[in-house]
Amino acid sequence: MQPKSMSGIKKYFSMVKFAHSVFAMPFAFLGFFLAIRLNNLQFDYTTLGYIVFAMIFARNAAMGFNRYLDRNIDKLNDRTKGREVAAGIISSKNALIFIIINVLLFMGTAWLINSLAFYLSPIALAVVLGYSYTKRFTVLCHLVLGLGLSLAPIGAYISVTGSFNNIIPVIFSFVVLFWTAGFDIIYALQDADFDKENNLKSIPSRLGKKQALLVARSLHILTALLVMLAGYFLNTGLWYSIAIGVFIVALFSQHRLVSADDLSKVNLAFFTTNGIASIVFSGLTIISLYY
Repeated sequence: MQPKSMSGIKKYFSMVKFAHSVFAMPFAFLGFFLAIRLNNLQFDYTTLGYIVFAMIFARNAAMGFNRYLDRNIDKLNDRTKGREVAAGIISSKNALIFIIINVLLFMGTAWLINSLAFYLSPIALAVVLGYSYTKRFTVLCHLVLGLGLSLAPIGAYISVTGSFNNIIPVIFSFVVLFWTAGFDIIYALQDADFDKENNLKSIPSRLGKKQALLVARSLHILTALLVMLAGYFLNTGLWYSIAIGVFIVALFSQHRLVSADDLSKVNLAFFTTNGIASIVFSGLTIISLYY
């Protein structure tokens, strides 16, 4: 029998979908190593640790807030009614306390990193927390989610350098933005009918599933072009070429897994394919900076 404290911790890990950190965290590592390599700086374990903790706290706050804000909506949806706050596994009060603690920890970590990171931390929080409201008033909610995750590479870069001084991390941020928006549209196909019935905004509920898939595909084509543009500026060799190939194959394989008439493999496309894409692409790109 597991201790109650461990059981409680597992509930919070489940609420924030901690495993989904695999999408943005590798790009934070990429931003960190980009900053070191492009500015000829020394590797700093402390700064890297701060970046990892900042990413964890920001994600905890964002996901916790999403579950807290959407708890009444989630109760109505068969797919989401088992989520921790909606199901009462975690109380609304405790969820709110969890959010506030992580917001404070995020800002405290940003303060430890450098002054620019601290001054920008409220803006970052406004984006990642504000996303949860957007489905109530705009179909562009997918792009807002992408914007939140896109802060990973540029945020890590600023954490190392304390300044904006290179366009490359910005390009990678746009890569994350459009890549995330595309796969979030695919994920939102599952709730197209529910969203439409409950006046929630999403591209699938507005355009229908077939047109939504076309939009997702277009965003991923743009993502592929931006990945190649980053390679042009980086002027790297074989390893980055392999990174591009793996990323593009993973990017478009999800479009083969999902169709408007068959959503049975949405979770495979959403988590496994994109998780692999993020880890392998970021890892190979970091290697390309040194070899």
